Amino acid sequence: MSGGHHGSDRAVPYLRRTVPVDGGELTVGEWGRDSGPVLLAVHGITSSHLAWSVVGERLGVDYRLVAVDLRGRGGSRDLPGPYGMARHAADLVRVIEAYGGGPVVVLGHSMGGFVAVELAHRHPELVRRLVLVDGGAPLPAPPGLDSSADEQAVSAAIAATVGPAFTRLTMTFPDRESYRTMWRGHPSFAEWTPAMLRYVDYDLVGAAPELQPACRLPAAVRDARDQYAYPGVAPTRLPVPAVFLRAPRGLLDEADKPLYPSGYATHWLPGVREATVPGVNHYTIALGDTGAAAIEAAVRAGA
Repeated sequence: MSGGHHGSDRAVPYLRRTVPVDGGELTVGEWGRDSGPVLLAVHGITSSHLAWSVVGERLGVDYRLVAVDLRGRGGSRDLPGPYGMARHAADLVRVIEAYGGGPVVVLGHSMGGFVAVELAHRHPELVRRLVLVDGGAPLPAPPGLDSSADEQAVSAAIAATVGPAFTRLTMTFPDRESYRTMWRGHPSFAEWTPAMLRYVDYDLVGAAPELQPACRLPAAVRDARDQYAYPGVAPTRLPVPAVFLRAPRGLLDEADKPLYPSGYATHWLPGVREATVPGVNHYTIALGDTGAAAIEAAVRAGA
C-alpha cells in the first residue's frame, strides 16, 4: 500500500493511497487517523470515493474511513476489466487485507450497495455489518431486459434509470467550469456545496478542450447488469447484520419517484433494518449533511 496526496484544509486528515489488486493499483481515499477502527465505503455506478467526503469528515473524527475508487472509475479508471460485482468484491478483499484484515463495517451507496452485498455473501468473515445507502436491493428489471441483453439494451436501460449522470460518460467538456455548470443544473445538486464541487472536479480526466468524466462507459454498462431483479431472482437474506437507509426523493430529486419505494428493500433483503432519511434524494443521502448525519448515526448505532 502506498501513500499519496494529503489534504490540509480539513479538521479530519484526508489522504489518497493505492492498494495492489489484480492488474494494478486501486486508488482509495482515507479520512481519519491511523489508529481508528476501519470502515470501508463503496460508491455508485459512475461515481468516485469523493461521494463519501461529508461522511468521512464526520466519522473520521474517531474512525478510519477508507473509500475506494472502483475499477474503471476515478484514480482506478485504468485498471483492466472484466468488471462486475464479483470482480469489485475481490478488489475489496485486497483493500481489507491491506488495512489489517477485518472484519469491517462496509458502507455502500447506490451500486456500491450491490458490491457490499456481494462481498458479504462471498466473504462473510470479512464483513461485520452492512450500511446500505439507497442501494443493494435488486432493482426492477426494465421492460424487456434480461440477463442476456446486449450492451446497447443495457445502456438504454441505465440511461432511463440514472439519467444525466450516465449520459455524461459519452460527453467531452472544454473546461472545468462547463462541467461544474452541467452538475449545478442537475436537480439533485440544487443546494450546491463545497463537497459537491470537490466531487465534480475530481471526476474530470484528460486535457482541455477534451476533458471527460473518469468513469469508463464499459465499466458502467457491465456493472449495471448485476443490479436488476431478473425473472427467477428471489429475495435473499444477508449473512451479516445490515441496515438500509432509503432516500424518499429520486435520482432527479423527484418527490414521487424514489429509487426504492418504502418496504422494497425489506422485501428483497429479508431481515435488513430499513429506515427512511427525510428530505434527501439519491445523491444528497451521502453528499448532503442530513444524509451524512444519518449514515454516521447508523454506523455508530452498531458500534
